[in-house]
Amino acid sequence: MAFWGRNTHIEKERHVKANARDYNDKFSYADNHIKTSKYNIFTFLPINLFEQFQRVANAYFLVLLILQLIPEISSLSWFTTIVPLVLVLVITAVKDATDDYFRHKSDQQVNNRQSQVLIRGSLQNEKWMNVRVGDIIKLENNQFVAADLLLLCSSEPYGLCYIETAELDGETNLKVRQALTVTSNLGDITELMDFDGEVICEPPNNKLDKFTGTLLWKDNKYPLDNEKMLLRGCILRNTEWCFGMVIFAGLQTKLMQNCGGTKFKRTSIDKLMNTLVLWIFAFLVCMGVILAIGNTVWESCLGRNFQVFLPWDEFQSSAVFSGFLTFWSYIIILNTVVPISLYVSVEVLRLGHSYFINWDRMMYCSQTDTAAEARTTTLNEELGQVEFIFSDKTGTLTQNIMVFSKCSINGQTYGDIYDEFQKKVEITEKTACVDFSFNALCDRRFKFYDSRLVEVIKLEDPAVQEFFRLLALCHTVMPEEKSEGNLMYQAQSPDEGALVTAARNFGFVFRARTPETITLCEMGRAVTYQLLAILDFNNVRKRMSVIVRNPQGQIKLYSKGADSIIFDRLHPSSQDLMYTTSEHLSEFAGEGLRTLALAYKDLDEDYFDVWMKKLLFASTVIENREDQLAVLYEEIEQGLKLVGATAIEDKLQEGVPETIACLNLADIKIWVLTGDKLETAMNIGYSCNMLRDDMNEVFIISGHTLLEVQQQLRSAKEHIIGLSRVSSAGGDEKVDVFADDSVFEETIIAEYALVINGHSLAHALEPQLEHTLLDLACLCKTVICCRVTPMQKAQVVELVKRHKRTVTLAIGDGANDVSMIKTAHIGVGISGQEGMQAVLASDYSFAQFWYLRRLLLVHGRWSYFRMCKFLCYFFYKNFAFTLVHFWYGFFCGFSAQTVYDQWFITLFNIVYTSLPVLAMGLFDQDVNDQNSLRYPSLYKLGQQNVLFNKRQFFLCTLQGMGTSFVLFFFPYGAFSVMVKEDGSHFSDQQAFAVTIATSLVIVVSVQIGLDTYYWTAVNHFFIWGSLTVYFAILFAMQSDGIFGILPSNFPFIGTARNSLSEKCVWLVILLTTVVCVVPGLVVSFLRVNLFPTLTDKVRHLQQSRKRQGPQEHNPRRVRRTSSRRSAYAFSHQQGYGELITSGKNMRMSSVTSARSPGREPPSSTWIENVLKRKNEVSCVSDENTGAPAVEQKQT
Repeated sequence: MAFWGRNTHIEKERHVKANARDYNDKFSYADNHIKTSKYNIFTFLPINLFEQFQRVANAYFLVLLILQLIPEISSLSWFTTIVPLVLVLVITAVKDATDDYFRHKSDQQVNNRQSQVLIRGSLQNEKWMNVRVGDIIKLENNQFVAADLLLLCSSEPYGLCYIETAELDGETNLKVRQALTVTSNLGDITELMDFDGEVICEPPNNKLDKFTGTLLWKDNKYPLDNEKMLLRGCILRNTEWCFGMVIFAGLQTKLMQNCGGTKFKRTSIDKLMNTLVLWIFAFLVCMGVILAIGNTVWESCLGRNFQVFLPWDEFQSSAVFSGFLTFWSYIIILNTVVPISLYVSVEVLRLGHSYFINWDRMMYCSQTDTAAEARTTTLNEELGQVEFIFSDKTGTLTQNIMVFSKCSINGQTYGDIYDEFQKKVEITEKTACVDFSFNALCDRRFKFYDSRLVEVIKLEDPAVQEFFRLLALCHTVMPEEKSEGNLMYQAQSPDEGALVTAARNFGFVFRARTPETITLCEMGRAVTYQLLAILDFNNVRKRMSVIVRNPQGQIKLYSKGADSIIFDRLHPSSQDLMYTTSEHLSEFAGEGLRTLALAYKDLDEDYFDVWMKKLLFASTVIENREDQLAVLYEEIEQGLKLVGATAIEDKLQEGVPETIACLNLADIKIWVLTGDKLETAMNIGYSCNMLRDDMNEVFIISGHTLLEVQQQLRSAKEHIIGLSRVSSAGGDEKVDVFADDSVFEETIIAEYALVINGHSLAHALEPQLEHTLLDLACLCKTVICCRVTPMQKAQVVELVKRHKRTVTLAIGDGANDVSMIKTAHIGVGISGQEGMQAVLASDYSFAQFWYLRRLLLVHGRWSYFRMCKFLCYFFYKNFAFTLVHFWYGFFCGFSAQTVYDQWFITLFNIVYTSLPVLAMGLFDQDVNDQNSLRYPSLYKLGQQNVLFNKRQFFLCTLQGMGTSFVLFFFPYGAFSVMVKEDGSHFSDQQAFAVTIATSLVIVVSVQIGLDTYYWTAVNHFFIWGSLTVYFAILFAMQSDGIFGILPSNFPFIGTARNSLSEKCVWLVILLTTVVCVVPGLVVSFLRVNLFPTLTDKVRHLQQSRKRQGPQEHNPRRVRRTSSRRSAYAFSHQQGYGELITSGKNMRMSSVTSARSPGREPPSSTWIENVLKRKNEVSCVSDENTGAPAVEQKQT
């Protein structure tokens, strides 16, 4: 990303000193002022005009304007070109300026936010734009972070603070950050003023999950990583205050680095129009050359005989020079084949289509009061041609909300409800919830529908009690009780919170914890358990356990994890229960629910003491500590007794499976690009029906080296193409599997899916492998990329854009999606509760993913259909209008005389025919919105680009040329033999011109009426109104009165009155109209009846059902049919258990108040020793010591 600034060298390492602006200024670091706008008051005019004249047509009209200013060659007034050209430039400039004004306004709002900065010994309020690198800033609860800060200290114990990263990644669950131990006590202003530490770190980059640096202070070095950074865009939560030192500011912050540059996007139709304008100009030159040669020949052979009557001007020296001047004159006369009004009309259409999107009530979300918004007016028809969709997961496909849905306890399932015939009843919003009024501490927002579970809880069933006791004890959640009974849970992952909340509502309330105890309220009774150990989760173990001592002195181990892991460690006595539970788990997984198995074990006191000594020893060794701990964990987690299983619904956005299924039917390929781990991404893939059990193969690419990735990609590709060729060739000899792969994309019937990890994707995007990756991905029905960085998201989109001539769309809701959104042809932002960075960078925005279906299949398809019909008709009518001059040239001595009155030439595209074609372009529809959604295959016409392409353009121009031929030669032939009622001949050119002009207006009006599928009152008004206006203006301009006022400007006096009063003239007009219209009508009739397209068939069905009521709006809910069981923990990560048992994330007051009265805390616990050692060797980065405490997700 480029930046405006004085610093021209590439920054390799950053040096920042606290409280030393003079020192930091010499490095010319960016200030905290941000700029997302494209223009300023000085650059707007040149840059905007440069962008507008990238349109070949605008440059073409500028050249024509210059030619029209030369009187020797111009036969038309200059105002016929300059007025429409200036109008187009001004309208476009105003639109661009308005868009940029809102960007300026947004920038100004952000730049003027207030922040408390430590300056000259005191905290002073400063605007964000004035914050500088090296400044120390104070943040208070619920404030946005102003810049990328190094956390120095906070109001929480041990320098902890909690942040919400919704603006960065769409995640609303809180993340933990912790200051260095040496700075965590700098709470006093004086101490902070004296802080003169220097940070040496990496240069600005866009990696949201990574930071590498070192703090130099008091002759010591302290390592810095991402867990000690607060990034711009985060919000401080549940922390009274904190202080941080600015490391990156403004455009160099990671948030802004991920925004990318504002790109100038143009549609494929725009690009095609540029090509067509060049073609038309070449055709224009050819016609000009033909007529110029004709003029030269005519002047040489016949013109000399007329020099007495038509003498040459003084500068005309020869017939050749006369032909040269005639060439330029005809270029001006014939330029209306591409009128400037075409571009005015296109802009009006796009604006109208954008307002239709904004006004669509079917895309309005009442929960968030958010309407769909077209943030650009230039890409609407591109929405009808999308072939690839790149979607974020969290916040886009899912809500990042986990709901406790069902469970299996001791072989009995709970969560479904049944009627009196024992048939399962579908749960809807109207279904009555279980009454939890018996529990004063219940969460009122929790909903459960099966009352049987409450009944067995009240009966004090031991298995059910043990189930919920396990859920209330085995977790890493932190409670916060703001007032009596008002509990708030801070969970590191949403499903942890869902499980603890479920236990809370069923009478086992997790009330408080200290490093050594957990306090529950079990069915109204306070019970305190001694916490002996936490066996933390990691990606290998896929489970977590806690060891507690209950008030009766019994030691118990409670464990929860993936069923495949737990089942392997069960005691033989649980075998029968395991089979039953396994069936329940398969049933849950088939409904798309995320499952966990729960088990416990009674521990012998002597055995536990021996094991604990081994654990303390293993926790002190330096080498292979993690391996030795894993062995001990494995040892004690054997012989478990199964309790049951939980089923959590990872709530998808409304209508996601249906939308994805519908878009797949429209031949749109959907790729999911997420920062989540592979397992989670695959679970969502199954939930969305993107992955299914009946797929032939799901290829997982997870190689760590270039060679491994290459081998896996090639192997998968050979598998697909090899099988396809064997099955199609019937056992013929196998040919090179890498030849002409694109041929097989359409012929492969089997369904495959590709899942690729972030580190593998980095290798796959290398130049030598990117073609193999793309070929394989295009052969697969579903592609999921997980653990990808924001830059990798953009690179994947760019790869498809570069090598596939298709339209791409990217949709996301977080700052980490901005690069992807800006790279794609069309960017869509999900608006609502989870940050606005994606929306601000997008072209379209709405509140729910399922609105994408209507945006593409209805608005996109209609916009493309309307724009194509508009362009076809516009070129047809203008070729018909203009080429009459070409035929006339052969009969007027190639003198560049116009057939029509000059006023007719000026008004034809602006007044007489502009509104009917606009009405068609705005309101026409081949099928209604219900059928557009019911038959997604209709969308394929846009992808195949069949409605307007070079072939269609050629056919339109051919029809226009044929119409112009008939328009000229039929009246010409008729006038040569026709007489008036009084016996006199029609010999004047003016009557001939009026006849042709009238025929032309009627023909194009009839043609647009025949081409219109969907009639509205506006269409009727514009078509018949335009004809009425034509005749009114015609008679007015050729009246005696206006001739008397301006005789030189209105020479056609009385022509309309005299010619249109003759019946034979109307017969000529009728004959001309019939001959022009009937052939096209016959061809259209035969095509629809003999070779109907899908659109024709659907329209016929629509007409036959016209009397029926509106059909279904929302399709039947798509249910997941997978039997794959989801694995443990949505975003759970190793390290949180140690944070809890250390007590670092607990205030001292809450820790001491929760202890048993009179009990002295032990001087040291095993886990505290581990944490002390961890702090002593904290100079080693997290990459070497293990995973960070809290996951920084990138979805």
